[in-house]
Amino acid sequence: MAAEILRSREESARVVPVELFFDLVYVFAVTQLSHLLLSHLNAVGAAETLLLTLAVWWAWMYTTWTTNYLDPDHPVLRLTLTGLMLAGLVMSAALPQAFGERALWFAGAYVAIQVGRTLMVSLAARAHPVGHTFRLVLVWHVASAALWITGAVLGGAAQLALWVVALVVEYAAPWVSYRTPFLGKSTTTDWGIDGGHMAERCELFVIIALGESVLVTGLTLAENEHLTAATVAAFVVAFLGSVAMWWVYFDRTADAAAEAIAGSDDPGRLGRSAYTYMHLPMVAGVIVAAVGDELAIAHPLGEVSLGTALTVLGGPALFLTGHALFKRAVFGYVPVNRVVAIGVLAAAGVLVVLMPSVMPPLVLAGLATLVVGGVAAWESVLARRLSPSAVGA
Repeated sequence: MAAEILRSREESARVVPVELFFDLVYVFAVTQLSHLLLSHLNAVGAAETLLLTLAVWWAWMYTTWTTNYLDPDHPVLRLTLTGLMLAGLVMSAALPQAFGERALWFAGAYVAIQVGRTLMVSLAARAHPVGHTFRLVLVWHVASAALWITGAVLGGAAQLALWVVALVVEYAAPWVSYRTPFLGKSTTTDWGIDGGHMAERCELFVIIALGESVLVTGLTLAENEHLTAATVAAFVVAFLGSVAMWWVYFDRTADAAAEAIAGSDDPGRLGRSAYTYMHLPMVAGVIVAAVGDELAIAHPLGEVSLGTALTVLGGPALFLTGHALFKRAVFGYVPVNRVVAIGVLAAAGVLVVLMPSVMPPLVLAGLATLVVGGVAAWESVLARRLSPSAVGA
């Protein structure tokens, strides 16, 4: 069975329809996360949303690693993905009350996803080297599962503390090569992934996040009963902001990075650093920016609140930070245009916090869009002027 269920490495793996079908659950999850942040726009709400975003991303990411190794069209994996979708729906539905009455629902669904999937791979590929890696992963997931469930049962401050520890355990595991007493470890050179498949899957999740941004923009305009010129202008600016982030990610870098990981001598290392970790701040940035878009469209000429400033400017800044780290992991350097852009956004944030009336949300959103759009234009123009491979000017 192990040989049948494993993907062939004789040709590049491709994303198949069942993987796209699986992603639909995470469209819902991203929507839930943005609405959660919008409805709890304070320090506690931001911290809880961040923690839940880390969990959602980790659940999706480990499934991506699984379908990189195993054939998603194999009946066993199809059934597994179906079960993961069901658990993912429960997890996503519980997100708004994950720190309330549905804490155990969220924790139980998340644990079922992580432990159940890993157990299946450990058994299905037990005679293959990848089976050893997933047995190590299983030990780490079982250890964190106890923290998730205990936290959900206790609630309150104990829940937050235990869930933070659980995520620290899970996010640290790949960096320490899943080192486990008596079982050894598994280094990146053991992770013979298909780099092209990994890159394509993460590109698709970025599209999911951007799709949420576009959806929020359209729904906010549709639900506005009193359209004004300022409202329409804020809507256009929000849409252009999504286009700018798409352009930064997909114009040059995405294809070049996919080629880099596909041709790497150690694709597992890039899969871990550039895609598993560095894509997270990009996705989180898009989610935060979507919340800022909704606030700017709803009150385009009002006074800028702290929450509006942090989302309108912080979302793009977080996205650009993640993209800079992504380029650092793949190409070995941080582009100067990202540093300049983040500095401009930070300076604007300080200004509006000190003087909230200096510019309304519409102008603030316009500034953020110009900054991200400037990064896209700068890189696109210089890359074409210098050489086809100059992707990080």
